[in-house]
Amino acid sequence: MSEVARESASIAAADAPRTRASLLADLQTLDVQPGMTLMVHASLSKLGWVAGGPVAVILALMDAVGEGGTLAMPSFSGDLTEPSYWQHPPVPKGWHQIIRDETPAFDVALTPTRMMGRVSDTFRTWPGTFRSNHPHVSVCARGPLARQIVGDHGLEDSMGEGSPFARLYDAGAYVLQLGTDRNSCLHLAEHRSGTRGRVTQGAPIVEDGERVWKVFDDLDYDDDSFPPVKAAFESSGAVRVGQVGSAVSRLMPVRALVDFAAEWFRRGGA
Repeated sequence: MSEVARESASIAAADAPRTRASLLADLQTLDVQPGMTLMVHASLSKLGWVAGGPVAVILALMDAVGEGGTLAMPSFSGDLTEPSYWQHPPVPKGWHQIIRDETPAFDVALTPTRMMGRVSDTFRTWPGTFRSNHPHVSVCARGPLARQIVGDHGLEDSMGEGSPFARLYDAGAYVLQLGTDRNSCLHLAEHRSGTRGRVTQGAPIVEDGERVWKVFDDLDYDDDSFPPVKAAFESSGAVRVGQVGSAVSRLMPVRALVDFAAEWFRRGGA
């Protein structure tokens, strides 16, 4: 969908412009509270037309958690992964080695997100935001716990115990889904379930001052397995559902989600 088409859809979905103040009121009704640590996944277009776009959304989120709260968002760069695995879209096999040889190394300041949306990519460059140093699944955070969450992001097991997702779990964070069903914290549950295989991944990074294509082991993540466990967790009553702007939105505790999903995966979805 083109940018114009998305904006037209946002206008059609709203009875009035969404604003920083109206979004804050909706977030408070959803029970987002001062001092919370939030992992936010957001679809700007689903909120309805927002005066100020992603900047207004981020300001409303900052207002909601206050100075004592911490915001985090995924800042993934899937175009820096091993190209032979690409499916959306795939590229010709003859391109793979060229991509490995020529893609610039991951840079926390320069590397853009891919398919994360305008809110996440705006937050990535927000003053005071820190980004974890992972070439595939970096996380950005701003607030008192930001450095604790994004520091020391291990290359292997990229969304496991050495990742920001485990630090969010430790911090008693919440996941906030604004008009999207994405929930990257479920990848930590995949690790803890012990049910996934392994793959060999690669990425362009700087090592000892030189750009290299680094090969490493990682979990064979499976987003396609998430819809049933999301539905089951919501049915348990642990998810608060409401409207933020025009978007159906969800707020849920990371610890309860990860513990529930890890057990779900271990039982084979039963």
